[in-house]
Amino acid sequence: MHLFALGEDDKRREVELDEFWPHKGSLVLKLKGVDSINDAETFLRCELQVPRAQKAQLEPGAAYISDLVGCEVVDHGRSVGRVTAVQFGAGEAPLLVVHDGKQEHLLPFADEFLEAPKGGSALDIEHKKIHMRLPEGLLDVNAASATKETREV
Repeated sequence: MHLFALGEDDKRREVELDEFWPHKGSLVLKLKGVDSINDAETFLRCELQVPRAQKAQLEPGAAYISDLVGCEVVDHGRSVGRVTAVQFGAGEAPLLVVHDGKQEHLLPFADEFLEAPKGGSALDIEHKKIHMRLPEGLLDVNAASATKETREV
């Protein structure tokens, strides 16, 4: 399988996946032509990218992170902003980093907050929209936190 390794310098290198195996809750990747730890260290902090044509088909309602970035988040029919990133590790659900042009909102990407519009899907990748039903006050909490952080800097 051919992949691309995107380095911190924004340079992209094509690499070939030779084999992979699970190890301590992670995956170890063996790249063709990378035969030592020193060779492998050149890939530290690289983002591995899979060409769209080679991505596995996902079950309905699932999406790749790359598909979420750029989506407009709509809450009860009102635009909240666009997803600029997805963060992991803050809880069970990943957080969508959503910018509305003025401030940043961190929104849990959890099933209980997704709401399909009539005749549609909550996650509409084709039209770059994520339809949500956010708890009342969540956007205000995010705005207050962002304002507080700005004042403290």
